[in-house]
Amino acid sequence: MSDLGRVLRLDARRTALLVAMPVLTAVGTAAAVPSLYPAVAYWDNAVVALVNAVRFVGPVAAAIAAWTTVRERPLDYLRDLTARSPATGALLDLLLLSVAALLSYATVTALVVVVTLAQDGAGHLHLVGVAAGAGSLVLHVVAGYLMGRAVPHRATAVLVLAVTSLWAALRVPGMSWLSLLPPAAFDQIALFTTLRPRVLLDQVTWTAGLTTALILGYVVWVTRRFLIVLPLLVALAVTGTATLGLRASSGTITPVHTEPVCREWPITVCVHPALRDALPVLTAAATPLAARLHETPGAFTRVEQRPAWKPVSVSGGVATVHLDETLSPGYASRAVRQISRSLRDAHACAASPDVPDHYRALVDAWLLGEDPPSVPDTRAARRFGSWSEARRRAWLRLNFADYHSCALGPADFLGGA
Repeated sequence: MSDLGRVLRLDARRTALLVAMPVLTAVGTAAAVPSLYPAVAYWDNAVVALVNAVRFVGPVAAAIAAWTTVRERPLDYLRDLTARSPATGALLDLLLLSVAALLSYATVTALVVVVTLAQDGAGHLHLVGVAAGAGSLVLHVVAGYLMGRAVPHRATAVLVLAVTSLWAALRVPGMSWLSLLPPAAFDQIALFTTLRPRVLLDQVTWTAGLTTALILGYVVWVTRRFLIVLPLLVALAVTGTATLGLRASSGTITPVHTEPVCREWPITVCVHPALRDALPVLTAAATPLAARLHETPGAFTRVEQRPAWKPVSVSGGVATVHLDETLSPGYASRAVRQISRSLRDAHACAASPDVPDHYRALVDAWLLGEDPPSVPDTRAARRFGSWSEARRRAWLRLNFADYHSCALGPADFLGGA
């Protein structure tokens, strides 16, 4: 009875758990924070932060599991005194270590979710992506533990840490489909795109199949119950199918339609929901330009953010722009310059490279509210600078065609409207 009590106390109290949870939580938090910035307000990037964090947490979890196995291996004889299966103790160890790893992962997940909610994140949380990260972490625990069982040496934990770290370091986003094998590596997800759910589902299936296969293989090894070989083969088949699915996947992201958020006055400005904080600044920057272009062919009353792969333009009263997803300083000025550049007829301007563009630069500086540049034709610059705002706007309405085709010349500045 005293031996049985020692076994029960051994199973119920694991000092490794006291080490694993805070260590894994700290590593996971440190790994997730850099991925959260700067696009944390997008739920897809919250999932990317979690999945990428497993690349750092997984090797540590595997090493702790291997260390636990080697450390407690000398006490296995106590379990042999009971009537339990020889695999029971190891399975209980795996359960406890997996629970500790998942609790630390849940803590990191809660942190990521809270930060994203605090910034009013756009899109939706891919729960299958969260499950993919959790499954990959459990796979590391199982692999590390079983390696400790197979090679019960003090150096095994260090070896497991080195091998799993090397495997994680080889994850290069977008280089090969092999980078999709857990622990997967994802780039930051650009706005107007989303993760492919099929890729995430294949990763969940892959980790579940391989984890199950490892556990069943260990049970067959220690119990010699070959009836378990059949479910083992099924688990391997599931893993192989998921591998083929990941290999055949055509990228990890896909375009997605997103309803914009808008500010209606004094002009309508619409952006991706993740960048709603840009609305006041972008509106303030675009309104003067819209007023100066009023009643010209380049007039607009609406500004819309477009994906990076779509060109900017001004057409039908709508100006489209690209925005920095980080909203770095000067993003609104850069967006307004995009509108100004889109007013240029690229073909006409390219066809007349000998025509000086400093006259257009004068007009651009006024449209953008910037200081006028130094130009060779000082007389035209002084004359244009002496005109009132109303006179400049009337002049632009008359000379917009030349401005559009980069054909402005000294004669255009001889008189006003």
